[in-house]
Amino acid sequence: MAHARQESATMTERKPITSWLTDMDGVLMHEGVPVPGADAFIKKLRDSGRPFLVLTNNSIYTARDLHARLNRIGLEVPVENIWTSALATATFLDTQHPNGTAYVIGEAGLTTAMHEAGYVMTDTDPDFVILGETRTYSFEALTKAIRLINDGARFIATNPDNTGPSPEGALPATGSVAALITKATGKEPYFVGKPNPLMMRTGLNVIGAHSESSAMIGDRMDTDVLAGLEAGMETFLVLTGLTTKDDIGRYPYRPTRVVDSIADLVDLV
Repeated sequence: MAHARQESATMTERKPITSWLTDMDGVLMHEGVPVPGADAFIKKLRDSGRPFLVLTNNSIYTARDLHARLNRIGLEVPVENIWTSALATATFLDTQHPNGTAYVIGEAGLTTAMHEAGYVMTDTDPDFVILGETRTYSFEALTKAIRLINDGARFIATNPDNTGPSPEGALPATGSVAALITKATGKEPYFVGKPNPLMMRTGLNVIGAHSESSAMIGDRMDTDVLAGLEAGMETFLVLTGLTTKDDIGRYPYRPTRVVDSIADLVDLV
């Protein structure tokens, strides 16, 4: 019996954390304001030289846009350390179907990533219809997407988030619009962003990191923690975003650790 316990302990023992992935909204910033401790955490990561990525499911912005946005609030994150669902989508399609064609509904973050991956944007017999976040979903564009999917284009969506935040309240996001297209076509999209562990694994590949020695920090159980868990990483849930302590028990899985904020993780770097 003692031998079994010892074997179990050995099986669950993890390697020390040598690389970090962290969500952006709700972890490093909240409603445009940095979370206390976020600057110290990023500085410690940069000084340590450890591989790290700041992730977001939002596909609107390029990494350069997000670098500037974070820099304005005092968080110095290099462009190469930012990973978006748009970049993950472009990387995925580049490996699956290099130099393809796509009809894209989205903004600069997505279209730039697709162009850099060697894709041609077209509304004539594209290989894929790719749906991302945009501030203004056009009925004309959605109609075009539905017809192209009905004609055989494969359906990809950058992320499954149903709503996004705004000063006025919730906004319909990619997941909700994808559901509209699915209802009209009968075709489900392949979602690349969190909680799909593919987004984490492609990100880890970019920084040359391994899941067994990496950690994911997030503020949501259903995307951040789930994606980190399924990618084989340690997971840290912070309570500065959407999830409260009372919410955690509703899920059939647990983070490795729950902390009040990113400030509690500075000493682990």
